Amino acid sequence: MQFSYPDGNAVRINCPDSPTLLAKVRERLAEGYGFALATINVDHLQRLSEDGHFRTAYAAHDLVCADGNPIVWLSRLAGHPVRLAPGSDLVLPLAAEAAALDLPIALVGSNDESLALAARAMQARVPGLRVALTHAPGFPFDPDGAEALGIIDSLRASGARLCFLALGAPRQELFAIRARDALGNVGFASIGAGLDFLSGQQRRAPALVRQAKMEWLWRMLSNPRRLALRYAKGFAILPGHALAAIRQRGARPQG
Repeated sequence: MQFSYPDGNAVRINCPDSPTLLAKVRERLAEGYGFALATINVDHLQRLSEDGHFRTAYAAHDLVCADGNPIVWLSRLAGHPVRLAPGSDLVLPLAAEAAALDLPIALVGSNDESLALAARAMQARVPGLRVALTHAPGFPFDPDGAEALGIIDSLRASGARLCFLALGAPRQELFAIRARDALGNVGFASIGAGLDFLSGQQRRAPALVRQAKMEWLWRMLSNPRRLALRYAKGFAILPGHALAAIRQRGARPQG
C-alpha cells in the first residue's frame, strides 16, 4: 500500500502489522542500524498533501505502519490489506525490544513532568529498561534549528539507541530523518501522544471506544476547538484517496 504524490514522493506502508514491525526493529537494533519509524494516519495524509518538506521526510522513513482505521480501510480497497498498529500501542513493545538487547532509550518531546512520569511507567512495565536521556524541547520546536542539533549531540553522548519522539507531526518526522542521518546507529520512533498517555497527562479513549473504531470521535470531543477542523480536513480528502486506492488494486505491493 502506498500514497503517491505529483512531486515524485511516495509513502509506502511496509510494515503490515505490529509483529512485522517489531521484527524489523529488533533486527536493526541488533545490527546497529539506525532507522526512522512513522505511524501514518489521516491527519498525516492531509498534511502530506500540503507540505512538500513533510512529504520528502516521510518518504525517507525506513518503517511505516498504519495508525488509524481509515488507513486500514484504504489498504483493503487497494487490495494490499494491513492491520492497525497505533503508535501509542507500540511504545512498550518497542521499549521491550531495546531492553532485551540491553540498549538504552531516550524520550524527546512533551514536557519535563510528562517525560519523567512516562520514564517511570515504562521502567515499571519493562524490566531492565534503561532511560539514558529525556529532553523536552522549547516551543515551538524547530526540527531544522539549533536546538535540534543540540538534541542530536545529547543523544550521541548519552549512548541511547532507540529514541521515542513525542513532538507532534510534522516536527517529529522531520527531526527523525535529520537525527537518523546524523547519528547512523539510533532508531527514531514518532509516537505522538504515546508518552503523555503513559504519564497520565492525556487520557486515551476507553478500550470499548477503540474497539468500536471511534477513538477519533473521542479525541475530537475531548478538544473540539483544536481538533474539529483537523478531522474535517482529514475526512474531506478520503474520497480521493479511496479512488487512488482502488486504482492500486491488482498492482504488486512495494516495500
